[in-house]
Amino acid sequence: MSDDKNSNELAEDRTDLAEDRTDWAEDRTIMANERTFAGWMRTGLASVGIGLGFNALFNSMEPAWVPKVIATIFMIIGIFIFYAAQNRGCAVQKRLDAHKAEPIKRINMKLIAGFMGFASALLAIAIWVMRFPEA
Repeated sequence: MSDDKNSNELAEDRTDLAEDRTDWAEDRTIMANERTFAGWMRTGLASVGIGLGFNALFNSMEPAWVPKVIATIFMIIGIFIFYAAQNRGCAVQKRLDAHKAEPIKRINMKLIAGFMGFASALLAIAIWVMRFPEA
């Protein structure tokens, strides 16, 4: 009987350790998801920045609408990246359970991406509305 008890205790200990490892892996995945979300947000900001920079450098190009169109395309790409980042980040986070890590709330991901997208859309509109001095 004592051998059965020891083997049962060992099996329970192994099960507990396996559950702990799974919990830690899930927490690491949550944190990796947040880093990935932040990386995509940086990529979206870079796209918006490229659009602004392109418009600033080539605003005297003829016809005048060409740099605006190219800048707007980069900004639309940035907005799409913001949307895709929050969509994917929220989907991953919804499937996982946090154990020790405290994940960013999904609504915060949506708000961050929404504000970034809205501000980028305003920048795209401003490019078309504002008159820039000729270089």
